[in-house]
Amino acid sequence: MTCREHPLRILRYSMRNIWLLIFPLLRGLSILQMDARRLYEWARGAWQDIAVIGLILLFGFVRWYFAHVTVTDKYITQSVGVIIRYRKTIPLESISVANAERPWLMIPFGGMKFSCDTRAGIFKATDMRLLVTRKVCAELMRHIPDVDRKMRIEDMPRANIVSVVLFSAFFSSGFSGAIFMGMFFLKGGSIAQDIVSLSLSRITETTEKISQRWLLRIPDAAVIFGAFMLAAWLLSFIINLLRYSRFKIIADRRTINVRCGITNRREYRINTSHINYTDLRQNLIMKFLKTVTVNISCAGYGYDSRHLPVLMPIRREKDLGKGLEEAGISGAEKLEFRSGWSGILSYLFNPVLAVNLVLPIYQVFEKQFPRFAELSFFFAVMAEIPLVWLVLVKTFAMLSSGISVKDNKVIVRCAKWTAFHTVIAHKDNIVKAEVRQSLLQMPSKKCNVLIWFCGESSSCYMVRSLKLTEGAEIMKALGYETKTSRASSGDKSVTL
Repeated sequence: MTCREHPLRILRYSMRNIWLLIFPLLRGLSILQMDARRLYEWARGAWQDIAVIGLILLFGFVRWYFAHVTVTDKYITQSVGVIIRYRKTIPLESISVANAERPWLMIPFGGMKFSCDTRAGIFKATDMRLLVTRKVCAELMRHIPDVDRKMRIEDMPRANIVSVVLFSAFFSSGFSGAIFMGMFFLKGGSIAQDIVSLSLSRITETTEKISQRWLLRIPDAAVIFGAFMLAAWLLSFIINLLRYSRFKIIADRRTINVRCGITNRREYRINTSHINYTDLRQNLIMKFLKTVTVNISCAGYGYDSRHLPVLMPIRREKDLGKGLEEAGISGAEKLEFRSGWSGILSYLFNPVLAVNLVLPIYQVFEKQFPRFAELSFFFAVMAEIPLVWLVLVKTFAMLSSGISVKDNKVIVRCAKWTAFHTVIAHKDNIVKAEVRQSLLQMPSKKCNVLIWFCGESSSCYMVRSLKLTEGAEIMKALGYETKTSRASSGDKSVTL
């Protein structure tokens, strides 16, 4: 089948010649000083502006007319260009993820977005994106391998409305940051008003009206900004709720089909053999609740910041079921090598030091600037909150981090900033591993183990403060010989 993209694509092709609008713009500058004569002269030459716009659309139409999409039982080919032809061919068997999306703005025009991605490339860039009609999109998706209904895995976990709501709440951008900033400015506004009031009261009475005018604006601006931050999180929550509602997953041993969304309904078809690793993510609250969200690393799935690579929203860790394992998505198991309390310095030294430095810095600032004592105290309290939270995160990370290598599977459990990760992957998907030992770790014979997994972006996970003998055992279990080198910083490194 050979076809063209949706006619709306003409507008995008036309945007490449948008620079031609500089000529109507220059003509429009001539009537900045409006009078009847200049307005009449501009109206007489309006056909020139219409001609320029028509020329832009004509260029877009020509590019659209010569652009073709061809799909066979083995390939999808996109051909573009007029004088210089460019052809992109993707074998169907090489497609990792295919996506069909129905944006709500495209519904009146019968348009849909189709995209597919392969494991080729080093950046998170989609290999092919098309805007097509519903009929063409259905034909493209018909050639993409789908779940065999006869071989369908029955024990797949289901996402209910509660899990989607919790997932949208926890993973909305600025979930804690927006609340924190909102509290900061809601409270900081009144403090700023007091400080400015004290300073302005020393100004002469002749400027009292001006000072009161500006004084009343300070807390209002702070309240507005704080309300904006909270509203931003609420908007992000609503968008995520619309994006991941009606989440449904079905699978067989070769393909996973994920459908989600209300306004923008999306369907993903994932080749399970192209999945790099499984990532069970948690934050501290989810750690207490013993819940996880199942994510995967696969080219084309969760390809931008708006879409997370989630395969299963919030769910209790013990209730993941066996369906995911049958589809090739492994669950977490007990760890063979753990950090434990022996890594207290590696995990807690920096955050505990930061917590204890806030009070001395506040006291010094208070003595040097007593006029701003209340504001500095407020800043100190607001700085302590995330640092104490970080101490709690690192404490749990110290007690739960570790590595296990069993058969052909490797499990890495660690923390990145305030997020906990449990990564499960096949040993063949490891591209690099290191055992690092700093000068401070040499007396205690401790080390850090770093493992990189394949993917379109860097995926490095580190477990701190393991025994050096355990690091050697991990390398041996991975089936690689090791060599020792000394980095420029003085740390010893053992690499695959």
